[in-house]
Amino acid sequence: MSETSSPKKFLVSWDQFHRDCKALAWRLLEKQDSWKGLIAITRGGLIPAGIIARELEIRLVDTICISSYDDQKQREAVILKHFDQKTVGDGEGWLVIDDLVDTGNTAKVIQRVLPKAHIATVYAKPSGEPLVGTYVTWVSQDTWIYFPWDIDMQPTDPIASARKPAAIGA
Repeated sequence: MSETSSPKKFLVSWDQFHRDCKALAWRLLEKQDSWKGLIAITRGGLIPAGIIARELEIRLVDTICISSYDDQKQREAVILKHFDQKTVGDGEGWLVIDDLVDTGNTAKVIQRVLPKAHIATVYAKPSGEPLVGTYVTWVSQDTWIYFPWDIDMQPTDPIASARKPAAIGA
């Protein structure tokens, strides 16, 4: 979904994102008190992975770079950089962290290469929700999430003004 086609917007502040990441850490700790390591899905998973790694005292952190969309279009997911397969194996006992599961395309790639890993995201949309083991906040499919690293502070129109026709002569 492109940013411009989404009627709903969900703005996430740095404070809110940090709280949501800590909430995710609590949920993950309840599932397993010790993880072998953590894999961050770049780029969106880097910041939550850092917070989760700190909160769960995970020292072994790797990345997988997957590109599947930008703010204009969705495309087939492509792995740009793999994790250390020798260390991670099939993913058993490993966490995979991302900021959001949207369509689920990225999660499907992870399930193929790490079938036993636990996928966790901060936010989940309906199309991708069944593919993650743990998440914090459900967001409708037609909502565009603006992460704190994507936005600048600026004035904005009220939500209801988007539904009103433009005034003549305004």
